[in-house]
Amino acid sequence: MSNYSKIHAARTSIWLDDLSRAALRDDSDVSLRDDISKRNVVGVTTNPSIFAAALADGKSYRDDIAKLKAAGSTSVEDVAMSLMITDVQRACDVLADVYEESDGKDGRVSLEVDPRLAHDTKGTIQQARMLFKAVDRPNVMVKIPATDAGLPAIRRAISEGISINATLIFSPDRYRAVVDAYIDGLRHAQRNGVNLRNIRSVASVFISRTDSAVDELLDELESQGVSEAADYRGQVGIAVGRTCYGIYEEVFSQPRYRELHKANKQRPLWASTGVKDPAYPPTHYVTNLVGPNTVNTMPRATLNAIGELDDVPRDSIRPAIADANRVLSGVEELGVDLTEIFARLEREGVEKFIASWEDLLAVVAEQMEA
Repeated sequence: MSNYSKIHAARTSIWLDDLSRAALRDDSDVSLRDDISKRNVVGVTTNPSIFAAALADGKSYRDDIAKLKAAGSTSVEDVAMSLMITDVQRACDVLADVYEESDGKDGRVSLEVDPRLAHDTKGTIQQARMLFKAVDRPNVMVKIPATDAGLPAIRRAISEGISINATLIFSPDRYRAVVDAYIDGLRHAQRNGVNLRNIRSVASVFISRTDSAVDELLDELESQGVSEAADYRGQVGIAVGRTCYGIYEEVFSQPRYRELHKANKQRPLWASTGVKDPAYPPTHYVTNLVGPNTVNTMPRATLNAIGELDDVPRDSIRPAIADANRVLSGVEELGVDLTEIFARLEREGVEKFIASWEDLLAVVAEQMEA
């Protein structure tokens, strides 16, 4: 059994955090079909940064841009959105068999709403509806940032039967709010006559970005003579993920969920799982977060590194939940304000996605001119 198969057998779904025209070609060395057959990839996530990088390849998109212009599309935003929707549709088609075989659990492709709407509830709801309709594939997931304004948008979208990837989650408290929004959305969907079996959702907890922020403060403390600070390096993001899993087990065992007999659980998804500190093994945020009914969406470098592992744990989450709480408490006892860090990471995450979106539009504008 390959390492990829072992992760799959442990009920952690491997999703690829990448999409490009090259991935959609069967003759490519980054073929999505190869990833499905050889590496147990069962889903794809995208974001503005990924599309900005993909669209920088002018040759792959030149013909589509020319056709859109010839058809009267002059808006840079309309052209960019059309190109992204087309790529997501094609990826959904490649993953259609996985979707059917998993009864809709996997085979998913996520497409994010315009990040400039992250603080606009009404605008997010409207664009979520538009994207869901435009992609017109049962296995699409619309990605909505879990900001204060995003939470009611997530709730509303779920109530209308739209499958949602709630993204940009950094703290256990925000994760709990997302799960609550999902269950509230399901209850409204049930009253609206929506088939709950058709609604799927994941809650994307960002892991490595948290460690990057916390490790910097821990290094400062260590330089000041606080030797125990070093013990927590590279552990806080994982502890957040494990704590969120504990919340997942708690909430989905409660009557308010169990009463929704045909509803699917919202799976925790580990995002930002590429290591940013070379001191950590490349699979640091994979092997430490293997557990039932989870998703790990990873960049290609991390995906490839799994093949070099000596072994894969069967469950590295549930036995370590109590220790995760100890890690978070221990870090705060050293004077690290995790609440402030989580809030800052969310703000910066939105800002980075907006910057990537603007980069994407600039690339499309250049190619339209060319």
